[in-house]
Amino acid sequence: MLKAVFVKSKRTVSIDELAPPNLGAGDILVRMKACGLCGSDLEKVYGEYGMSSGRLGHEPSGEIVAVGNSVTGLSVGDRVFVHHHVPCYSCYYCLHGDHTMCAMFNSSNIEPCGLSEEILVPEWNISRGGVIRLPESMSFEKAALIEPLACCIRALDKCNIQRGDNVAIFGAGPAGIMHVLLTQSVGCGKIFLLDFNQFRLDLAKIHCEIEFFNNSKQQDVERTVKSATNNIGVDISIIATSNPQAITQAIGLTRRGGKILLFGVPSRGTQVTFDSGKIYSNEFSLIPSYAASEHETNQACTLLDNNRIDVDWIITHRFTLEHAREAIICAHEAKNSMKVIVTA
Repeated sequence: MLKAVFVKSKRTVSIDELAPPNLGAGDILVRMKACGLCGSDLEKVYGEYGMSSGRLGHEPSGEIVAVGNSVTGLSVGDRVFVHHHVPCYSCYYCLHGDHTMCAMFNSSNIEPCGLSEEILVPEWNISRGGVIRLPESMSFEKAALIEPLACCIRALDKCNIQRGDNVAIFGAGPAGIMHVLLTQSVGCGKIFLLDFNQFRLDLAKIHCEIEFFNNSKQQDVERTVKSATNNIGVDISIIATSNPQAITQAIGLTRRGGKILLFGVPSRGTQVTFDSGKIYSNEFSLIPSYAASEHETNQACTLLDNNRIDVDWIITHRFTLEHAREAIICAHEAKNSMKVIVTA
C-alpha cells in the first residue's frame, strides 16, 4: 500500500492508503522525494479552482523504482523531475505555440498525484518529454522548484520582457519571488514588489535589492512608483497573486502601452470591475499565462543547475507526507513561510 493526499471537501484533505498502481509496458514508477506546494494546490483546498484537475501536487521530483519493459533511456535509480501535464505537440494549438491549451495537456496527468509516496508516470508523458533526468549536483528539493520556475519563464516570455524594463510585481509569494529573480537576471531596471505579508517582504529584502511596499499600510504606491519612473509608470505589472484588486491597482501603475501579466490563479467566478476605457485609451495589453510546457521545464532545469538564480532560500518549511495537512495549513496561512516542501 502507498499513501497519497487528496482533497475531501472544502478546507479538508485526507491521507489515504492505496494499492500500488499497475505498471504498463511504457510506464515508469517514481518514488517521490520532494514536492512543492503551489498556490493552485491551495486554491483546490480553500477556494474554487477553475481548471479541470483537482489533484494535489504537481511539482514532484524523485527516484525511479520500476520501469516498464518497453521503456528506453530511463532506468531504475535515475533521479528525475516529473511534469504532470504534457501536450501532444501536433494539434492546432500546439502548432501555434499554445501548448497549455492542448486538449491532451489538460487531460494528461500522473497517478495518483504528486503528493504520493509513489507516482506512476504514463507512457504519454514520458514519450513527450514529461520526465527530465536530474544532474547529480541538483537536490530533490531544488528540483521541486523546476515546474513553478518554468511557469514564470513562460509568462515572462509571453511579455517579451527586455533589459531595462521597469516592473511591478504584486505578490511576494514563491511565484512573485521567482519573477523578481528572473527579472533581475535579464537586467530589468527598477523592480517594485508589493504584498500585505510583511514576513515575506522582509525575507525578500535580505536577498533582493529592489523596492518594497506593504499594501496594508495605505502608502501612496502609485505616486511613489510614478515618481521613481519619471512619472511614466512601469513597463510591466505582474499579478502573482489571486487577489483581484491587484489588477485595478496595476492599471494605475502601468505606463501607457504597457503590459499587465495575469499570473496568479483566480477563484472560479472571480469578477473584476475596471474602466475599460483606460484599457483602450492607454493601449494596455492584458496577458494571461497558465502553466508551462517541456520547453520551459528544460530551461528551468538548466537555470537551476547552472546556479543562474539563487532559489534555495525560498524554501522555508519541510514536512513529511504524513504531515501534509500541517504543510498545507502552513502554506495557506503564510505567517512565516515562503515555499513549503513535502517529502516522502
